[in-house]
Amino acid sequence: MPKIGILFLLIALLQSCGDQVGQRRTYVLTTGTTGGTFYPVGVALSTLVTAQPQAEFSLTAISSAGSMENIKLLRDNQAQFALVLAIFAAWAYDGEGPIRNPQSNLRSISAMWPNVEHFVLHSDLVTTGTVKDLDQLAGERYVLGARNSGAEHTGIYILEALGIDYLNKFSLGYMAYGASASAMQDGNIVGMNVPAGPPVTAITQAFAQMRSDMTVLDFSEQEITAINQRYPLWQSFELPPGTYPYQEQAINTAASPNVLIVRDDVSEQIVYDLTRMLWENLATLQQIHSATRSMILE
Repeated sequence: MPKIGILFLLIALLQSCGDQVGQRRTYVLTTGTTGGTFYPVGVALSTLVTAQPQAEFSLTAISSAGSMENIKLLRDNQAQFALVLAIFAAWAYDGEGPIRNPQSNLRSISAMWPNVEHFVLHSDLVTTGTVKDLDQLAGERYVLGARNSGAEHTGIYILEALGIDYLNKFSLGYMAYGASASAMQDGNIVGMNVPAGPPVTAITQAFAQMRSDMTVLDFSEQEITAINQRYPLWQSFELPPGTYPYQEQAINTAASPNVLIVRDDVSEQIVYDLTRMLWENLATLQQIHSATRSMILE
């Protein structure tokens, strides 16, 4: 069934159980920008949960700037569930990185799909084809992500671990994924950092227009070892040919887990029910976004 048909079916199911929903407690799942992977998967998960007539709660998915904002929303109890990059879960729990105060009230529910690094650069500036090519920039405009987003902070973490002097080498821009793709197509930036589960809408959009004029940079084994020194979260990850339009060669990048987390004041029964519904309906989620096809119960 086409994706749009699946979504309409989910909406119909949701409408059919409107009376029951009105009597349930509603929890908020905070996701990410609409051009990434968190948002469509989060919306699908919330719709599946809310459409379950036997469920004792409903779930509302909201868009956000990504992992950093999601951690703050959990802290302020404006959201009770969140999809975040694994490194943000570690930073939040320990009070490290960009998160100064520990949030020891957070709990992990499940690892989800891999968050795949997409460091994109205009092909005219590519020499080795690896992420170290970013160290050769000389004032060109490069986007690490929306300001204070998960993409920005993980991008900074990776560049610093690789010894890339981005503050002096880049003219930094701050945009969400979709806006970054448009800016690159228009020639307003030379590259962008778009970490997400493939295929990423923004990367697909850019490849469709730019074709061989853009390159998703590889990570060497040495570079992966370097970024794993403090938090051993990343592994090599291959994007096979055809993942994106006009992509003829495999891309050997890196990936770390995305995780579904929750505040510890949400009852164990609610967490159990959500976990059960997630895995029982995995096939439906996998039809909505192919990034979730890497999720297995084992």
